[in-house]
Amino acid sequence: MAERRALTARDVKSNVEGYSEMSDEAFARRFYSDRAELLALGVPLQSQRDEFTGEELYTLRSEQYFLPELDLKDDELAALQTALFLLEGKFAYAEPLRLALQNLALGRPGFAEAPTQTAVRVEVVDPQDYTPEMPGRLGKLEGAISKQRTVKFEYYSISRDTQSERTINPYALLTDNGVWYVVGADLDDNRRKKFRVSRIRGDIRFATRRERDFKVPPDFDIDEYRGRPPWQIGELAGEARIEVGGDTAWWIERSYGSTGRLEDGVFVTEYSSVPLLASWVLRQDGRAVPVEPDELRREVARALKAVREAHEGAPKKTAKEAPPAEADRAGERAAGPVTPERFGVLQALLAYLLARCGESKDATIPAADILGRFPIADDELQEHLSLLNLVNFGGGCYTVYAELSGDEVHIDKELYGETFRAAPRLTPLEARAIRLALEYIGPMIAAEAHTPLDRVRKKLEDTFGQFELAQTPEPNVGTEEERLVRTFSDAIAKRRLVEIEYQKEGDETWSQRLVEPYSLERELPNWRVHTWDRTRGAERSFRLDRMRSAALAKETFEPREGFEPSRLRDARTARVLFSKQVARWAQERGAQALKDGTALAELPVGSPEWLESEIFSYRGEAVVLEPDDLRKQIAARAKELAQELGVARLRVPG
Repeated sequence: MAERRALTARDVKSNVEGYSEMSDEAFARRFYSDRAELLALGVPLQSQRDEFTGEELYTLRSEQYFLPELDLKDDELAALQTALFLLEGKFAYAEPLRLALQNLALGRPGFAEAPTQTAVRVEVVDPQDYTPEMPGRLGKLEGAISKQRTVKFEYYSISRDTQSERTINPYALLTDNGVWYVVGADLDDNRRKKFRVSRIRGDIRFATRRERDFKVPPDFDIDEYRGRPPWQIGELAGEARIEVGGDTAWWIERSYGSTGRLEDGVFVTEYSSVPLLASWVLRQDGRAVPVEPDELRREVARALKAVREAHEGAPKKTAKEAPPAEADRAGERAAGPVTPERFGVLQALLAYLLARCGESKDATIPAADILGRFPIADDELQEHLSLLNLVNFGGGCYTVYAELSGDEVHIDKELYGETFRAAPRLTPLEARAIRLALEYIGPMIAAEAHTPLDRVRKKLEDTFGQFELAQTPEPNVGTEEERLVRTFSDAIAKRRLVEIEYQKEGDETWSQRLVEPYSLERELPNWRVHTWDRTRGAERSFRLDRMRSAALAKETFEPREGFEPSRLRDARTARVLFSKQVARWAQERGAQALKDGTALAELPVGSPEWLESEIFSYRGEAVVLEPDDLRKQIAARAKELAQELGVARLRVPG
């Protein structure tokens, strides 16, 4: 860019440090590998042949390298900083997100580091699949995806209860309802598959020593692998018809509109598994009535009979606890979280050092300023500065020269310094980090910035450069969810009462409430608001996806002294036994394995209706052992529900 002309490979070899000593053959291999890596990092190198010499000419246009002028308002930038604060420690892509925000904020005064009031009002809960090992595994897979390297790992197939080595070409990572998956080509059976990252065992290894093993097929679309309900996973077998009441249709349309359609009060949806569709019907606890096919009605009848019989009489005795399994991760080398590419860090560091020089030719800054801003350890700062000095040297001069002396860094802006003073465009990894952050708490960002989410997203995606993000799913945020989060965010900030229409599990219609909102909670895939419910005169937490509407009332409220609402504070505990058929899935959610292959869990129960829906969805494979009153209530409700759904007289196997 500084030369402002097209360059040949020979020009690059003679002017770029490290190439000049190579033989022509070694340079050719290294140069074409480096060029491919730069393109993968989002650096838009362009090439064309010289019509006279036949040599390849390379150009890099400055407007494609640097961030475009960004119309990101101060409150929008502050909202993004709030997102980083909220996700710290709970988001594997926190460091790439931090680096992206540093680039976006370069030269902008008032980029607050302290948490805003929104950050105080919102709690982000670890997703159900997030473990201490997860960031390291995602980091390894992210590296393999960006380098297009084949990987091997041991994988636990929960449906077969077997563990075997898999060899895959990883195309992309995605999170679906809080669960991380890697999608790629399984080379053992030549099919594209989705692997749950938490079921990977041991180390993730490169399968070859090649620099690149595969290319992502042009027809690959990551969005095809997300958002499908359990009953549509696999080869579709038919179409089901399920009657839903008018007071439930709005929720079906909002939650499942993309997986089926509503026709005159009937939810029509394709299915691949009748039992899993029956589980969904039963979870609705009377709000969904199976109509077709007959196989679905018989499965619902069989399941309700099994639930009723399992909860009548005395509960069965449980086996003793199974001994702890041998560590699945024995021999697994410790790995850090997803980290920004070294190239991206050096790009941002170069722009930052030049910005600190301003109009002057040099500057001296505290080393702590760099360490606090970039993902660089104290003992690695000298290495980063030396590498930066090396890679920005060319043609006999530097862009910048930085030297660490004690606790300070001295910066000399050289000949090409002004050319590279602006922030570079975001790398694909940084762009993915922003998209994933929008997936987690996008509505909160929009509420904080007082800007519609699609507008914030559009501004950010304008900074992503010329590369395609086919390997990164679009943020899956509904406009209704965004509106509700905005309403409650405003109400919490202004201490305003909110009138809501809410339909909880087990209820056939919605009820109207007047609530004092105190805080929001994000636990993928749900948002919750913690309140004092004035209508019921008690603490209540509400899921936003079950909220038909929410409107600010004119009346304000004073926070209740000493009141800190939280979900399930006064919940009862139910002991639930899971059969051998479903015990493995229950153990993934924290149940204790027993010696006979079953599993036992103690579940917090906020309402009996929730427990009914949960137990019904297991179709007889989960049994409440205690308390006794809940056992009797479930048995009675199972008999009653069979009548309501019109399946009580169906003959089912005994």
